[in-house]
Amino acid sequence: MPIFRQMFDPASSTYTYLLADGGEAVLIDPVFEQAHRDRALIEELDLTLAATLETHVHADHVTGAWLLKRRLGSEIFVSADSGADGADRYLKDGDRVQFGMRSLGVRATPGHTAGCVTYVLDGEEMAFTGDCLLIRGCGRTDFQGGDPATMFRSVRERIFALPEDCPLYPAHDYRGLTSTSVGEERGFNPRLGDASSEAEFALYMKNLGLPHPKQMAAAVPANLKCGYIEGHAMADPDWAPLIYNFAGFWEIEPSWVHENAARLQILDVREPDEFNGPLGHIPGARLIPLGTLKERAGELSKDTPIVAVCRVGGRSAQALNILRQAGFEKLANLPGGMTRWRQEGY
Repeated sequence: MPIFRQMFDPASSTYTYLLADGGEAVLIDPVFEQAHRDRALIEELDLTLAATLETHVHADHVTGAWLLKRRLGSEIFVSADSGADGADRYLKDGDRVQFGMRSLGVRATPGHTAGCVTYVLDGEEMAFTGDCLLIRGCGRTDFQGGDPATMFRSVRERIFALPEDCPLYPAHDYRGLTSTSVGEERGFNPRLGDASSEAEFALYMKNLGLPHPKQMAAAVPANLKCGYIEGHAMADPDWAPLIYNFAGFWEIEPSWVHENAARLQILDVREPDEFNGPLGHIPGARLIPLGTLKERAGELSKDTPIVAVCRVGGRSAQALNILRQAGFEKLANLPGGMTRWRQEGY
């Protein structure tokens, strides 16, 4: 089994999937705003991102494909029927995408849009259905070349042809559900299950009356350029050589803090007895215990970068969340805390 991770973007309810084998990875349906997160996971797992794959041209978010290509050198793969420009490879039905010793097969599953595809892991161990088939539902069919009859046949002939126990992973879920299976959807999907007919499905879809996605006007043009937005780049904060981690915050190396302490706010969030205890504290550090930080955040400047520190880095990471919610932006955690600081001889 390859490395497999399912990640979620709460703003658009989009799932992004990472698969890797032999140190080589692919990323399915990356989200523009989550590019730092995806890069952090790839780097923490010591992987090389070979390619980003789109299940279709999305209307509810902008893809992170272009940002990741700029930063990690990954290629961009999209369906040949998507209408998108700027990809490195245009996929057709029956193509295979290799990563390490594993591969994903491409199945054309139009209906939600004309360029929808489903990716099937070799051995039919799992499939990624995009918006064609959702958990107990399906994507809409009223724009971008969508068509109810086409979707019905795509699901019945291309997805339901997989083994009954094949896990299915959609591009979205709005209730917190994470996966389903061919057998489950055949038995329980109220729109596309075995008990429904093509005519019933078409009537149902034509009467949904859904408003267009909120980001559609911006997302579709950007996604037709594989996520390229003029003037936007995957830039790290410029006040220090920061490292973004998969936990969701920026970190800074002790050596840099030691050399640049005079132009930082060093925030120690331990208790007073720890601050004055055996590990000591960083010269010039300001003590505000974590339990009082929310009420005392106003004592800190939003203009001067803050490096948070505790014993090993856990409480200081919590402190960053409190400060971020209070409107602070120039924030970093000291990984390993005072324990690492002392171990490195400071």
